[in-house]
Amino acid sequence: MTVISLIVVLLLEQLRPLAERKVVAVPLSHYARFFEGHFNDGQERHGMIAWLLAVLPATIACAAIYFALMAVNPLLGFLWNVAILYLALGFRQFSHYYTDIHLALRMGETERARGLLGEWRGRAADGLNATEIARLAMEEALVASHRHVFAVVVWFVLLPGPAGALMYRLAYYFRRHWGERRDAEFGAFGRFATRAFAVIDWLPVRITAAAFAVVGDFEDAVYCWRTQAARWPDEAAGILLASGAGALGVRLGQPIIESGEVTERPELGLGEEADADFMQSGIGLVWRTLVLCLLLLTLLGVASWAG
Repeated sequence: MTVISLIVVLLLEQLRPLAERKVVAVPLSHYARFFEGHFNDGQERHGMIAWLLAVLPATIACAAIYFALMAVNPLLGFLWNVAILYLALGFRQFSHYYTDIHLALRMGETERARGLLGEWRGRAADGLNATEIARLAMEEALVASHRHVFAVVVWFVLLPGPAGALMYRLAYYFRRHWGERRDAEFGAFGRFATRAFAVIDWLPVRITAAAFAVVGDFEDAVYCWRTQAARWPDEAAGILLASGAGALGVRLGQPIIESGEVTERPELGLGEEADADFMQSGIGLVWRTLVLCLLLLTLLGVASWAG
């Protein structure tokens, strides 16, 4: 049922992409503001209480509904899996940006590619050349494929029903909505959300990085992971980018000029400079990783059934 649910959702997402902002982002924003309004006094311990009340009951309720539906009819449990996964997975949330940027660069429309990249990343991409745009787009795609697909799949497998997928999506949202805020009025309320997500994401990050290595250049991926990942400011992103760059044989990271200022970034990966051709290799790496995940889950399912 796990593999079938994933395949159905992936196909459904390609045929009927979810209106993520309207269906997911807006309700989650109201949900987060409810807990902020009742608990945020700038203290970390109150942020911890709010996070626990926001994430754990929803996760437990999701699992309880799954078991209840399975007891009535396995088909109802399957439909519950599909419904929650459809909300939690987000392949199209990043792939359309990546595809449009790739096409713009292949057509020589650098200005359009800058605008798309800036919209995707949420900050201006003025002054970036075609190589820098391709490099940043590949970095965004590698991390987004993990956060929106592979990590969700890992937790979907680890916890009963779709409870793990829901937990990861909520934890990621609160990490972004609370953990990344630095304004004085918000205080330390979001620190626990950042730490909790780091714990939840620890295993999935390493599974995704290992999968990148298996479907790409294994030796270079492992070498870059071991020697370069720690240089990146965000450890989890550093592992994903170093492994992905090594697997593809491309160089990511490196200093870039944003808004007229140089942003220092360590170099990750080995081999050639990123360009539009390597962007095609990047999406190929993501698809091969997804096929590997489905194949492994299928083999595990068959082994379990045979046993």
